[in-house]
Amino acid sequence: MKLYYKSGACSLASHIALRELNLPFEAVAVDLGTKKTASGGDFLKVTSKGQVPALELDDGAGVLTEGAAILQYIADLKPEAHLAPTHGTLERYRLQEWLSYISGTLHGNFSPLFNPAADTAAKEAARTILARKFDYMVTALQGRDYLLSQFSVADAYLYVVLGWAPHVGVDLVKWPQLIAYRAKISARPAVQAALKAEGLN
Repeated sequence: MKLYYKSGACSLASHIALRELNLPFEAVAVDLGTKKTASGGDFLKVTSKGQVPALELDDGAGVLTEGAAILQYIADLKPEAHLAPTHGTLERYRLQEWLSYISGTLHGNFSPLFNPAADTAAKEAARTILARKFDYMVTALQGRDYLLSQFSVADAYLYVVLGWAPHVGVDLVKWPQLIAYRAKISARPAVQAALKAEGLN
């Protein structure tokens, strides 16, 4: 498999998941501005969406896109590792619920903060919304180590998204529970390996 990624972007969650399972893969860095891979290849020929993550599957099976789908695909490659609950269980739908929330609500509200064309009002509105969502996350994690009964791909995704906060003027010091949650996830060997591979530690 080939994972197309941008350092520190949401593709980091897929990178973490692959390393959690110790699966063989090639990590291919992408410049999202030029849509070129590190070797100069045309990323738009990999996926016309031009976004990361993109996972090129083995045996010519094609390319999978969208982080939530990729995370579940990776987890299902080694179901015995329990990075995703079993298909058809309520817990699996809870995972999908969290992946949808992280993708659409948290990730989505970070977007204006990374957009140089967004005006000040739009960015302040995004920060206000994120603050309310972080309050919710504190409540959801109360008395829990992880979003589900154990570490899952949803935790990898939430870890990455929360990590963007200090880069866009959102100080997580107001949410010490989220800081502690990130520290716990960060201590995982697979997370450290992915961070190192992407030049983030």
